[in-house]
Amino acid sequence: MAKIFRFPDVGEGITEGEIVRWLVKEGDEVKADQSVAEIETDKAIVEMPSPFAGTVLKLHFKEKDVVKVGAALITIGEKGESPNAVETAPPPAPGSSATTGLTRASLTTESTRSDVQATPKVRKLAQDLGLDLNAVPGTGPQGRITEDDVRAAKDRATAPKPGPKIKSKYDFYGTLERIPLRGIRRVTAKKMRESVSTAAHVTHIDEADAAALGGLKDKLAPEAAGFGVKLTYLPFIVKALVAALKLHPTLNATLDDEEQEIIVKKYYNVGIAVDVPDGLIVPVVKMAEQKTVFDIAGEIKSLAEAARARTLDMGDLKGGTFSITNIGMIGGEAATPIINYPEVAILATMKIADRVRAVGGAAFIKKTLPLCLSFDHRVIDGAEAARFMNDLKKVLEDAALLEMAARATE
Repeated sequence: MAKIFRFPDVGEGITEGEIVRWLVKEGDEVKADQSVAEIETDKAIVEMPSPFAGTVLKLHFKEKDVVKVGAALITIGEKGESPNAVETAPPPAPGSSATTGLTRASLTTESTRSDVQATPKVRKLAQDLGLDLNAVPGTGPQGRITEDDVRAAKDRATAPKPGPKIKSKYDFYGTLERIPLRGIRRVTAKKMRESVSTAAHVTHIDEADAAALGGLKDKLAPEAAGFGVKLTYLPFIVKALVAALKLHPTLNATLDDEEQEIIVKKYYNVGIAVDVPDGLIVPVVKMAEQKTVFDIAGEIKSLAEAARARTLDMGDLKGGTFSITNIGMIGGEAATPIINYPEVAILATMKIADRVRAVGGAAFIKKTLPLCLSFDHRVIDGAEAARFMNDLKKVLEDAALLEMAARATE
């Protein structure tokens, strides 16, 4: 008997995915645990293994289609078997996400299996309506098919299909290009909307003198080379950030709306936003307080490379407590970054550059680092955000404090 493999609930709040590539085609023989598709979720691209062995009878979606959890992905059975005669099981509760994937009943005259749970009256109704009960999901006890289930299946099968939607390539002023909102870009849009709709965003902007930061980077470069890594400014900023977060723990937290609790994290997992061609991915440097600046430099490099190659493990994207978006490598003076919800704060680091600044009534050219902190005002007050930024600047601007933080492993 043919079996349907449905897109499983993989946890982490994932409700849908996009089929990047089918690894099999209809008619192929597959083994149990053989990967049949690459599916992109809001976490990563994953290879989906088949729980069944047999012949691929039907692929239920095309590449680039968005699939909901519970939807039928692939039907597998014996060669030559009808994909409509499938093995059934008690369906999910009506209205659950999994019901979106139940196969639509078809107008056929195929015989109904005797083990389908339905009364003679329901079977007679299905026969009169020309329905195959094998494809009708039951909502009664233990998956029993009711008269209402049969009538609903008939309505679905005979409902008029919407006509083709015409999308113009032009408007009044000229030509248009339509770019589908798919993949990482689609996930990024969803996450950003969730964040701005939930957290109360406020941005605090300040500036640090970058002389000590630049000097220490140059000083430790030969030592870093001995570890096989090249130092950038970012690993130092991560270590300075950890030092400041220890003094201001509510910035290293999440807000549990349901329990009305601020959950302060006693560890420091720093997310590093990575710019990829079709969106933004935020892999996480775990336990940054236990790693030196050399360790973090190597880890950031490997995580960024994996993010761009889309080879990150799901674990690389989980567990963040605070995020950094490093815009400085591209340019800019200020930004208002969106919090990586459910975290409560994010730091944008801008371009380190020569800027004219007043010192003691005289104008000087100084290398400075603009810092932009967005925070959730439900959890953090403006005064606390300012004090945090002052302590962050204090570490960044003091060579001795910065080197101590850079080498710290606790």
